[in-house]
Amino acid sequence: MTEFLTQTSWWVPFYSLLGAVLTLPWSTGMIRRTGPRPAAYFNVLMTFLAFLHGTIVFRSTWNQEPIKLVFHWLQVVDLDLTFSVDISAVSVGAMELVTGLSLLAQLFALGYMEKDWALARFFALMGFFEGAMSGLAISDSLLLSYCLLEVLTLSTYLLVGFWYAQPLVITAARDAFLTKRVGDILLLMGVVALATLSGTLDFPDLYEWAETATLSPLTATLLGLALIAGPTGKCAQFPLHLWLDEAMEGPNPASILRNSVVVACGAYVLIKLQPVLILSPVASSALVVIGTVTAIGACLVAIAQIDIKRALSHSTSAYLGIVFIAVGTQWTGFALMLLFAHAIAKALLFMSIGCVILTTNTQNLTEMGGLWSRMPATTTAFVVGSAGLIGLLPLGGFWALRLGMDDFWTHQPWLVTVLLIVNGLTALNLTRVFRLIFLGEPQAKAKRAPEVAWTMAVPMVSLTVLTLLVPLMMQSLSLLPDWEYLNKPALLLVMISGLIGCSFGAVIYLPRNWSRSIRVPFRFLQDLFAYDFYIDRLYRLSVVFAVDRLSRLNAWIDRYVVDGLVNLVGVVTIFSGQSLKYNVSGQSQFYLLTILLGLSGLTILMLWPILTLLSAEIF
Repeated sequence: MTEFLTQTSWWVPFYSLLGAVLTLPWSTGMIRRTGPRPAAYFNVLMTFLAFLHGTIVFRSTWNQEPIKLVFHWLQVVDLDLTFSVDISAVSVGAMELVTGLSLLAQLFALGYMEKDWALARFFALMGFFEGAMSGLAISDSLLLSYCLLEVLTLSTYLLVGFWYAQPLVITAARDAFLTKRVGDILLLMGVVALATLSGTLDFPDLYEWAETATLSPLTATLLGLALIAGPTGKCAQFPLHLWLDEAMEGPNPASILRNSVVVACGAYVLIKLQPVLILSPVASSALVVIGTVTAIGACLVAIAQIDIKRALSHSTSAYLGIVFIAVGTQWTGFALMLLFAHAIAKALLFMSIGCVILTTNTQNLTEMGGLWSRMPATTTAFVVGSAGLIGLLPLGGFWALRLGMDDFWTHQPWLVTVLLIVNGLTALNLTRVFRLIFLGEPQAKAKRAPEVAWTMAVPMVSLTVLTLLVPLMMQSLSLLPDWEYLNKPALLLVMISGLIGCSFGAVIYLPRNWSRSIRVPFRFLQDLFAYDFYIDRLYRLSVVFAVDRLSRLNAWIDRYVVDGLVNLVGVVTIFSGQSLKYNVSGQSQFYLLTILLGLSGLTILMLWPILTLLSAEIF
């Protein structure tokens, strides 16, 4: 039985897709009498079966050789397009993380979206979302991975634009889709070029080709930059990072997955491409630069946000920036460990703030306060999620950052400073958010905010316990070092940076009516961070302006030059025809004269250049 489930583990992504199909009668309105909840139950059941199937496969593949399944899609002459699936402890573990968090997010959505009229459509999109992520986790082919990344782009557009009656939601969905498309198009160029150069798109074959490949510096650079463009957009990295902030307009249960495992999917593909990326030192350096700029910049932007979801979404970009740094410096083990710890902690944080948003009906931090006594389970979840994200002993974020400190300690010491800055600023931001939400005097919208119902509390409490158990899971996976091999200075620096960040976040002055400072120097910095360094305005003045002017020029050329030339030919034809119809006399000799004059004129036009040259030579 176990062997059969292992051989059919490629079916796991189809469970959620099947659930999405089963919800169509409700989401399309064919069934209305029962309400939309049966559709949600179908999706939850399918996700549970996927998680159960994956658990059995993970146990059977632990400490075993990977199993590769190949499905030939198209074979024409020398072209062989295949979909390869890798069944190993790492890939199945990543798939389990996706299905487990998706199951908890869907259970949470049963309470959060209970009164939404389009509940069935939401769960159908969640199943579509989960299927793409699960398939991406076990994909062993760059072709299949690219196709699934495109599905994720479409899923993001549909989920961000779920409440399509709101103009701001439509704008956010459009911007998220178009921003990702920029990276996807460049990635497609890289995929086509890589297939041409290597003759294959399966990751194991690509690794063998990369060991002996001899590319020119220019080719290697262009190939590497194209391959990292797609993950840059998916992981919301500079300069394609603005979409994640706007995507927070979507429903919170979708934001749980988007900020935990969706952005991690792009990083997962990047990790798999790392043996190919080392062919280009420029691409590796670009990863480090992009990650550093995004990590520090996103942390600074986060501390100036007053929207609760945006304050946390920017920290997602910051941590994915650290993953980019790890891949650029070839420390993929650290990247995978950080993705694992970050996904669980960030999902818990978004669950807790989802409870706050539902009970207070606001996302504005200045309108909250004093919720710790009214919402104890939510408060506990936020504290545990924050501790699991930053470097506080002994939770998962601490051990992930500790591994990064060890990796960078000797060869890239300046990156140690980047890790400490990101950890400290994240701790400051989370402490600031905690104070504004749970401490202080209750504001008008927080005075009657109760704890959430059990449909939301159960998955949140379960994930709280899971976050506390992350170190034990790391220990069982042999990811934690022995105590005698620990880098004591690195441990102390991680803990000190987190404590300093929490201390500053606890003592800084946070007046609720001071959302914009009245002091010019502070107001300048606050606006600079709050408006994301004015990058969106810079894009409007540069890229958007250039595209707009170029489009207007093309439209003018199309209307007045191309169409004008075509219309001129049409007018000449009509005029000639109208003129000739008056010459119809019925006499054949007149017709011959007309044909003779026409051929003579055509001959003169054809011979005119030759006659001009002859006359020039004679005279």
